[in-house]
Amino acid sequence: RCAGRVEVLHEEQWGSVCHDDWDLNDAQVVCKQLGCGDAVLAPTGAKFGRGLETIWLDDVNCTGVEAALSECPARLWGDHNCYHGEDASAICSGNTSVLLSPAMPMTSLSMPSLDVSADSGITVSTSVRLVGGPNRCSGRVEVLHKGVWGTICDDQWDL
Repeated sequence: RCAGRVEVLHEEQWGSVCHDDWDLNDAQVVCKQLGCGDAVLAPTGAKFGRGLETIWLDDVNCTGVEAALSECPARLWGDHNCYHGEDASAICSGNTSVLLSPAMPMTSLSMPSLDVSADSGITVSTSVRLVGGPNRCSGRVEVLHKGVWGTICDDQWDL
């Protein structure tokens, strides 16, 4: 299942989305954009841990039919009245019936599971992402360590 804190890439920097006005319609757009099926929940209050970088979006107000979060009404990039305890999250069904086209801005949205607090009630694995592949399910494996993304050596790598 796809789940985590919602982060967007803007001006080559990842940042979180504030939970003000965050609801299932907003999470639906995130889940669709990532090819993760339908939104199941739209947790608020940094349910998957607090972000570390900029808060890029606030007052996001999707209808649920937009193809990308960037199409939804919101405040201007970086204009917010939030702190990272208000980071928005999405939990998706993980069931997909269509593949997203390469033209869709997949690289502008990520759902890493960073800094998950022990009391969040949600178990997630270490932050891992796939980069440079033809879709979100393939590519070079990268892990987040001390706030920096890095690759993994392929020695002893197998199925």
